[in-house]
Amino acid sequence: MSSAQIGLSVTTPIIVGFALLLYRVGVLQGTGAVSAIVASIAIAAVLFFNQ
Repeated sequence: MSSAQIGLSVTTPIIVGFALLLYRVGVLQGTGAVSAIVASIAIAAVLFFNQ
């Protein structure tokens, strides 16, 4: 596993956690949180498998 893949494996859950936290606090609506989570997972998956 390259260092870029390790970085993606670490940062993606952090982004998902922040999106969920912002949703629970009331900053993000449900659709905004879901779209942020789906987009971050999709981008991480594409970058992870293209490394």
